[in-house]
Amino acid sequence: MKKLFLIILTVCAFKLSGYAQTYSIVIKGGHVIDPVNNINEVMDIAISGDKIVRVAKNIDPKSARQLVEAAGLYVTPGLIDIHSHNFHGIRAGDPVPDGFTFRTGITTTVDAGSSGWKSFPRFKAETIDRSETRVLAWLNIVGEGYKGGAFEQDNNDMDSKLTGEFAIKNKEYIVGIKTAHYNRPDWVAVDRAVGAGKVANIPVMVDFGGTVPAHSLEELFFKHLRPGDVFTHCFAELGASRESIVDPKTKKIKPFVVEAQKRGILFDVGFGGISFAYSQAIPALEQGFYPNSISTDMNKGATNGAMKNILDVMSKFIAMGMDLPAVVKATTQNPAEQINRSDLGTLSAGSIADIAIFNMREGRFGFWDYTGHKMNANKKLECELTMRAGKIVYNLNGITNPVVVTTRRGQNP
Repeated sequence: MKKLFLIILTVCAFKLSGYAQTYSIVIKGGHVIDPVNNINEVMDIAISGDKIVRVAKNIDPKSARQLVEAAGLYVTPGLIDIHSHNFHGIRAGDPVPDGFTFRTGITTTVDAGSSGWKSFPRFKAETIDRSETRVLAWLNIVGEGYKGGAFEQDNNDMDSKLTGEFAIKNKEYIVGIKTAHYNRPDWVAVDRAVGAGKVANIPVMVDFGGTVPAHSLEELFFKHLRPGDVFTHCFAELGASRESIVDPKTKKIKPFVVEAQKRGILFDVGFGGISFAYSQAIPALEQGFYPNSISTDMNKGATNGAMKNILDVMSKFIAMGMDLPAVVKATTQNPAEQINRSDLGTLSAGSIADIAIFNMREGRFGFWDYTGHKMNANKKLECELTMRAGKIVYNLNGITNPVVVTTRRGQNP
């Protein structure tokens, strides 16, 4: 009997020692910023498989098979770029947008209307299904999507019922409806987009402008959009074709804009190629008007122009006076809430292990906009490591022990 007891005790001890190394990864000593859980301090994070299982002080690094040494770095939920473009019809074997997302801490990107219900199946096959990045979509109210020219002015291809029902059938990927590039003086595109949003019970994103004279923003916010709908390119200043939220003459934020945000209209940066001007952003922030979400409007022209990437855009807002926790909230919690995906943008135990780790570089940096206005700054965010669903997919300086980066789908041998 005593021998049996010793055997049982030995087996239990063996199992307990095994449990001591059940974490696949521990992120050690990083400054964690998780707005959902009001965390803004040095903490450790334990990951098991594709899930976060613990966020606490002093998690034993020996309890994991791999250690991420994050002392002196910032640890946040994986970033969500709520306005990007990723539908390019590229050749098989070149996944998009993985080459642009992971290196900047983005784990979820939301394509902003590149496809409509007619072209979405191709977009899904070419981009969504081939990307390690989580790719979601705002479905264009135009059935053809961003096909340009007369296609995007065709009222006959703007079917609220059909678009909304298609969104319901593809709700795993479609999070909202988009309208953009509409140049007619009427409100057909906006109203039909909102109609589709009502059918599917999802928000609408509006890329407004292009008509001369410009449509009224006050009418847009109070007579057409609903609380929870998104106005993107909110800091654009493009003259007669688009009304701006800051009066170009007085440099004052228009009172109805503040009221619209209080009402629940959401303001998104959508930096883009020519859709962000310091002449709008600086006075708006100085007067206490902050965007709800910070996004890139990622496209070739923007990445090679003033925008660069989401970290440059975030760094611009830090240079203009937003603190880091507010900027992180605008790229994690807020966009997750805008697309009704509260499972994203958080480091809560039990959530998917989408994580970004940054350093704050110090030096001499210049942040400019398409008008040529430049701001000098001494701080700039840089991505050190990105984790997607518990897998390390980007590791700038080898801060893991052992150093292992997951081979991704579509990667050439």
